[in-house]
Amino acid sequence: MLRRLCAIAIFSILLNNSLTLAAPKDPNQADKFPPSPLEITTPDPLVRSSANKEPLTLVEQIQLNIALDELNQQATATLQAGDKETAWEIWNREIRLRRYLGTIPEIQALSRVGAIAWNQNDRQELFYINQRLQAIQKQALSPKTIAKQGVNVELLQALGEAYQNVRSPKNALEVYNQILTAVRQQQDKTAELSTLQIIAELNLAWFDYPQAAATYQELFNIATAGGDRTSELTYLKQLAYIYQQGKQPQQAIDTLNKLALLYTDPENILKIPQLKLAIAANYESLAKENPNLIQEAFNNYQQAYTTAWESQQFVIAAEALQKLIALYRSQGQIDAALQTSQILIETQAKTSNSYGLMQAYDQIGQIYLQQKDYPQALSAFQQGLQLAQQLKHEESYFAQQIEKISKESGQ
Repeated sequence: MLRRLCAIAIFSILLNNSLTLAAPKDPNQADKFPPSPLEITTPDPLVRSSANKEPLTLVEQIQLNIALDELNQQATATLQAGDKETAWEIWNREIRLRRYLGTIPEIQALSRVGAIAWNQNDRQELFYINQRLQAIQKQALSPKTIAKQGVNVELLQALGEAYQNVRSPKNALEVYNQILTAVRQQQDKTAELSTLQIIAELNLAWFDYPQAAATYQELFNIATAGGDRTSELTYLKQLAYIYQQGKQPQQAIDTLNKLALLYTDPENILKIPQLKLAIAANYESLAKENPNLIQEAFNNYQQAYTTAWESQQFVIAAEALQKLIALYRSQGQIDAALQTSQILIETQAKTSNSYGLMQAYDQIGQIYLQQKDYPQALSAFQQGLQLAQQLKHEESYFAQQIEKISKESGQ
């Protein structure tokens, strides 16, 4: 789900950038966008002329709602037939007339049609819809409206959903933060929690990692205070992901360690080797600036291997060993790298992973070759060649390595 949100966000950023460039500073500039069709005031036969002065009766509202639903269906069919211009004319008419049924029905129509406009990459229609949503928001949050009616949370929620549908994250977050303030004043804990979750997800989907982290941390604190272990795990996982993406290794380590402490049931215990791998990788990253931390990387890779082996997760165990070997080699600890490589061979054999076994022999061969220990290198590459021939993969590579050794050793 998260990948899908991120993919949508990337595309939307590009779209919003082009929309911003295309949108005129003055919305009424005819050479950019004509006046908004959503603001046309020409009388419409579906609504009696005195409707602006005398609200529609309940019967009239029902009749109008049925007629507008039919317009929506007509516009949908027209778009499917390939006549976009006429379809937008019909939808804009529908949206204009939805005002007579109330602000929330109008917002819902703007949201629905806005989603279609976004899918159709129609920048002009998106501009009009965003413009109208912002006008509604301004009116709803004006001091005069609030003094008279208070903050209409239901209306703001409809606005927030609409802004999400037209991929306008800045406006959506502004609205949801206003909702958050209102529900906190009302001491509505359920609404506060759901609003925080929306804010966190929006910030994460739009790659605002600092804000996403702050909100998920707040959610984690609420879950901890309430003893909600399931939610604690959910929010810690999100925080770990955010810190990884935001290149904050120390925060990632702290969060992953908290996760490891909470992984006590049998199902989650199986996830600890992967956590240890991630912790080790972050220590390895930190060690570039502080070499004293390299031992923590070693320790966690070793713990990843041990816990994976004990739980018979041999694929993860092999991954941990591969990381260890690379780290040993980077630190010039060749003997330790060779010893670990032998363990890797045993581990790959456990998984019947012929490809992994072939790579392990290649790795051993390269280490011995680097040390100019040609007999041992030759033995490793020959075993690698046998596996390569079985797999019908990289046979020429191993043959070349064997030939290279023969030349260098003078054999």
